[in-house]
Amino acid sequence: MKHLKYISILCLSLFVFTSCEEDDYEFGPITSPTNLSIETEIAGQDDQNPNGDGSGVVTITATANNASSYKFIINGETDAVNSSGVLNKTFYTVGVNSYDITVVASGTAGNATSATTTIEVLATYTPPAELIAALTGGSSKTWRVKSEVPQHFGLGPAGGLIPCEWYGAGAEEKAGTGSYDDRWVINSDGTINHITNGTIFGRTAQVYADLGNNGTGGEDGADILNYEYADYTENWVITDPGQLSINLTGNGFFTYYTGGSHVYEIWDYNDNELYLRTIDGAGEFTWWTILVAE
Repeated sequence: MKHLKYISILCLSLFVFTSCEEDDYEFGPITSPTNLSIETEIAGQDDQNPNGDGSGVVTITATANNASSYKFIINGETDAVNSSGVLNKTFYTVGVNSYDITVVASGTAGNATSATTTIEVLATYTPPAELIAALTGGSSKTWRVKSEVPQHFGLGPAGGLIPCEWYGAGAEEKAGTGSYDDRWVINSDGTINHITNGTIFGRTAQVYADLGNNGTGGEDGADILNYEYADYTENWVITDPGQLSINLTGNGFFTYYTGGSHVYEIWDYNDNELYLRTIDGAGEFTWWTILVAE
């Protein structure tokens, strides 16, 4: 019996020793980003046009050593987070306006460094009156996904010009996903009310990155269906940096949440229909959708 007791004690000692050895992890050095710099390029800026050509288009480039992601904050509001450090932004408030741009560069273990710069940008674009009338009906107009027709929603290559080149949904194909019961009320005062009826449809990776994983919805491949999301109000504005576009503030979107710039190019329109396209936040696909007025 004594022999067995000694063996048990020895085994226990070895177990304790081994466990302590395995818990001795090394995480590597924790470093903060250094040498953060911000460069801005205003479209059309020269000696005669110090605030740009009036398009309001600005490319913001941030670089830093040991940075894994960059957060862009404009006039106190977060505009985007990415790993490239490049943000293409259109400023649309008419006239010469000043914008404070803060970039927060994050490194390992969440260590961060920030820097701020200020730019003055000229915006002169006035959208066509007939487009504003079509969107708002002169006051407000309600829009929905035109689910009853083929190719009311689909995708193609990033930057592609052929609607639904790689995939187009069939009529009513996405019923039950949380999209067809959505309504968008576009108001002439520059606000847009998105009535979600409690759930939305989107790209899982982009929904989780921008809106968070709230534990709701069902995943279907790369899509998330019926993700719980309350009604909200954002702002909209029309720009024309080479293509008529409707810009939504915050996380505003149409039909299917893809993240990205929240800029929807108006491929075509009339008083009753809107043909829109946007590139997702991952830069993988161009997404197409058709909205119809109610």
